[in-house]
Amino acid sequence: MRQMKFFGMVRSFRASMENGNLDKVTNDEMVSILIDSEWDDRNNRRIERQMHNARFRYKANVEQLHFDIDRNLDKNQLMRLAECTFIQRKENLLITGSTGIGKSYIVSAIGNQACTLGYKVLYANTTKLFSRLKMAKADGSYIREIAKIERQDLLILDDFGLQPMDGYGRSVLMEIIEDRHGNRSTIITSQLPVAQWYEVIGEQTWLMQSLTVLFMMLTGSNSWGNHCANH
Repeated sequence: MRQMKFFGMVRSFRASMENGNLDKVTNDEMVSILIDSEWDDRNNRRIERQMHNARFRYKANVEQLHFDIDRNLDKNQLMRLAECTFIQRKENLLITGSTGIGKSYIVSAIGNQACTLGYKVLYANTTKLFSRLKMAKADGSYIREIAKIERQDLLILDDFGLQPMDGYGRSVLMEIIEDRHGNRSTIITSQLPVAQWYEVIGEQTWLMQSLTVLFMMLTGSNSWGNHCANH
């Protein structure tokens, strides 16, 4: 079993031998126990792998969220989001609010839950992601990195708008948005209210096109779903 990489079965069989349970169950029951153990083991390893690949900022989960009155969090809304049905519907989430209210922790918790449910998730600080893609452009790995982003069921862009965008950042943002529009879900967090995004993106000739697509993606027009949490 070990050579076939049935590690869950190996552990379960050893445990049964040590506990003296082999003589207490039928062959059919033992086969069922081994299969269940292998399934659980593979599922747990898959979840661990997806969480590792997601690169979350925090090891957060929905059960650890605090719904203090001063945080102005809607518990019912967050519990619904944690069901991740918005990912099935390829809808998107925008969370805005001042620093320190826990935006990054909330999206990490939602992303964690999505991994548990079997979705592929990637978390990224927006500024760092654009810098990494700029280096990828230089070393020839850009297409591979963009394809990886496109494959994610859920992309989390955290801290959007902390720094003004240059021409390259605007181009990357537009490419990511267009690739995911109608195909995958995206969460964006920002300290800035949406009305101030114009100042961050800049470049008036490019601005209207990018914001039109971005707002279409986040506000639910043209059949796009919308879940907005403002704190």
